[in-house]
Amino acid sequence: MATTIDRPVTHTSVRQAAHKNPADYAWAVARIALGWIFLWAFLDKTFGFGFATPAAKAWVNGGSPTTGFLKGTGEHALGGFFSALAGQAWVDWLFMAGLAGVGLALVLGIGTRIAAGAGTAMLLLMWAAELPLATNPFMDDHIIYAIVLVGLALAGAGTTLGLGNLPVVRRTPWLR
Repeated sequence: MATTIDRPVTHTSVRQAAHKNPADYAWAVARIALGWIFLWAFLDKTFGFGFATPAAKAWVNGGSPTTGFLKGTGEHALGGFFSALAGQAWVDWLFMAGLAGVGLALVLGIGTRIAAGAGTAMLLLMWAAELPLATNPFMDDHIIYAIVLVGLALAGAGTTLGLGNLPVVRRTPWLR
């Protein structure tokens, strides 16, 4: 008769944790890329580099980072609600803080869970503002990015090519 031996639970050492598989690197690159999308939107709207925001409409020059998008939602299903939010200072500040916070967290690999939640909320609100969609019944890039954000959080993507392995991050769950 075969006997089973209970083996003690072993904790992964730092050396073992350093061993990453290719999927870890794919998630890390996706994290950094998506973080850059958020961070770049913040920078361009703040300083008006001329990509999506001309210098004259930059936040530092008195422009509103939410007016252009939200005023254009008037003919959509929820357009009245979102149009009313356009240009309000608290909406501008909240939106810009979200872009900067989510972008920095993802690029650095710290706070990816919080960034995933906040970024998903932002993306779903932008998706809702455009309903009904012009080219698809329900799916667009906002939903795809939100799905990727959830995947990043579930995969613990901040630990590869990021600062997610710092002792303070490993000890503090909300920083992961």
